[in-house]
Amino acid sequence: MEELGRAKIDEFKAHIGGDVLLAGDVGYDETRQIWNAMIDRTPALIARCASPEDVVQAVNFARKHNLLISIRGAGHNIAGNAVCDDGLMIDLSLMKSVQVDPNTRRATVAPGCTLADVDAAAQAHGLATPLGINSTTGVAGLTLGGGFGWLSRKYGMTVDNLLSADVVTADGSQVHASATENADLFWGLRGGGGNFGIVTSFEFQLHRVGPDVLSGLIVFPFDEAKSVLTQFARFTETMPDDLNVWMVTRKAPPLPFLPEDVHGKEIVALALCYAGDPTEGEKLIEPLRGFGNAHGEHVAVQPYSAWQQAFDPLLTPGARNYWKSHNFSRLTDSAIDVIIEYAGKLPSPHGEIFIGTIGGQTTRVAPDAMAYSSRDANYVMNVHSRWESAAEDERCIAWAREFFAKSQPFASGGAYINFLTQDESDRIAFAYGATYKQLVKLKKKYDPTNFFRMNQNIKPV
Repeated sequence: MEELGRAKIDEFKAHIGGDVLLAGDVGYDETRQIWNAMIDRTPALIARCASPEDVVQAVNFARKHNLLISIRGAGHNIAGNAVCDDGLMIDLSLMKSVQVDPNTRRATVAPGCTLADVDAAAQAHGLATPLGINSTTGVAGLTLGGGFGWLSRKYGMTVDNLLSADVVTADGSQVHASATENADLFWGLRGGGGNFGIVTSFEFQLHRVGPDVLSGLIVFPFDEAKSVLTQFARFTETMPDDLNVWMVTRKAPPLPFLPEDVHGKEIVALALCYAGDPTEGEKLIEPLRGFGNAHGEHVAVQPYSAWQQAFDPLLTPGARNYWKSHNFSRLTDSAIDVIIEYAGKLPSPHGEIFIGTIGGQTTRVAPDAMAYSSRDANYVMNVHSRWESAAEDERCIAWAREFFAKSQPFASGGAYINFLTQDESDRIAFAYGATYKQLVKLKKKYDPTNFFRMNQNIKPV
């Protein structure tokens, strides 16, 4: 900050409609804190942008003064790239508007919005687009890395539903990207992370959903894990696209429908959502109840927006988190055995292994249609290690890494870029697979100096 000088900072403040925060200012520490408590960095400046024009001013200021930048949407990403040390943090969290056109079934979404913001606005018209499963997640980061959730089997990845975007590029230009305008940039935005610019507006296709959907949990004893997971794997291979079933194995939280003696014990839970007629959904999910002797269940017709928030209490900010992730085209018996082995030795009451089922419509797009290329992935596994104190770091990280290595032989190609941690730069080319070389060319065109590098970085060489 000393190198910049007060006059330059004051001039920057005068040209931005939002706030510019320095260490010691009210709101500085709150703004620099992000979801993963393992990340604790101190930017020299934080620009709290209120408009696309503010973003342009921030980009130009950082480029002029050779500042490292980081870009914060909702600050939810596991890798912590939203905040940098000693540079300029461009905070978009004040830009939170959602505009829905129910006639064209389109939503225009600002980059500071969370899933809850979009779900609320769209569900007011009985509409939705495929997003994630934790309502406090930022739409911007989720989308730029691919995005998937309960609706993805029926309607595809989040990026499959992105129609256009407004972008501030490294030279400070504002450009529009779509299938017909700057189509190469649009190709790269759909899965390429924050490598090509700062998106200041997203346009999504919406679909008829709910507003009430059949959804909920069925919870089984851990000693029946082999039977439950095997049947889950086979059931999900043939279920209709309207239905999605995920698997979570963890220590049971104190859910009211579970007996008290189960709380804190290892369990296997099936989480389900049916996007069609609930009466038909009840028939389709009946076999799930026979996968074992369930401890209990809570399955009901409830608002889709409420189901989108069901897992929020398990994913609150402030905990220490370390993730590992694999894609699977099929869950083999050997993969299931490794999942059960490591689920049986969770290092923390808050850790979990989940299998997000995708497939369906997500596999019907050509692998080279956009930057996100993992179209053979029917399942995405997140090894989610989560704990409270730094004293637990070594044990909890080691568990995740060991499980990741042992399950590697059964995984398919690629990886979900949003689940990569900050120490996995060696996996970026692997994650993108066949599209990586094209992404490098695109990076060289739109960001030849690697100005945008606080991300899962694609270098322009």
